[in-house]
Amino acid sequence: MPPLLKLILIRLGLGLLTLFLVTIVVFIATQGLPGDAARAILGKEATNVARYEALREELGLDRPMLTQYTSWLAGVATGDFGTSLVGGGQKVTTLLGSRVANSAMLVFLAALVSIPISIVLGATSAIWRDSRFDNVVNLGNLSLAALPEFVIGIVLVLIFATAVFKWLPSVSNINALVPLTQQMWLFVLPVATLVLAVIPYVSRMLRASTVEVLESEYVMMARLKGISESRVLWHHALPNAIVPTIQVIAINIAWLAGGIVTVEYLFGFPGIGSALVDAVANRDMPVVQALVLLVAAVYVVLNLIADILTILISPRLRTGLR
Repeated sequence: MPPLLKLILIRLGLGLLTLFLVTIVVFIATQGLPGDAARAILGKEATNVARYEALREELGLDRPMLTQYTSWLAGVATGDFGTSLVGGGQKVTTLLGSRVANSAMLVFLAALVSIPISIVLGATSAIWRDSRFDNVVNLGNLSLAALPEFVIGIVLVLIFATAVFKWLPSVSNINALVPLTQQMWLFVLPVATLVLAVIPYVSRMLRASTVEVLESEYVMMARLKGISESRVLWHHALPNAIVPTIQVIAINIAWLAGGIVTVEYLFGFPGIGSALVDAVANRDMPVVQALVLLVAAVYVVLNLIADILTILISPRLRTGLR
């Protein structure tokens, strides 16, 4: 078996083990939340003990915890995340289908915009380090990194949606009956918020890595051979400097998938973040479990992809597997 394939299989096995452990933690944590779906559904009528117990039995909440877990895990293994307890009997996959698509588009657009900008800013700052441009970029990065994403979002709403220009809608109320490509203006402010929240970390990491590579001996040798500075940067320095940045990019994209709860709530965006908030409020445990497991799977997959790309891009790691 090729060493790279063996490494991928090992990492994949560890990822599956991680997801299995996540299912245990998520199930125990959701069972430990105060209240339950039956009480949330009945509201004030939950004081009727007979009706409350009957609804618990109907929802399967009266079964032993181990039985509930094994039943849920068997469903997850076959792609069935169960039925929403408060969603009118809808399957969890049906209930979350459009929301997952909306959040996936939001994360994709944020990554598509933020990664190239971060790479250009980081590389340019490394070349012109200690210049006025570098100082301005560092100050901007530190300022953005110090601000929570909801503060960035509020500032963008004030500037572009309410008080100053009024160019964009302040609420991103996506219509599930209309194709997403026809509602792209609703993504502008949420995407801009996420982009400004991600850029500081990636660009600062790439700048530090590029500065270190530019001071290495093989870069100095390339310069002595008369190679142009742009070729030294983009063909010799950057491919090696970007290797440690790949892990940061993967972590930040994974954060986009799991950390958009605040942004989606701020803009009224119908994605997995708002769905998670509603599910926790309603004690809809199958939805909570499905969403948390989805975010954990995104983390595992992105870390696996980052490990593989790191090996493929870095000559030292690639030759070490032979």
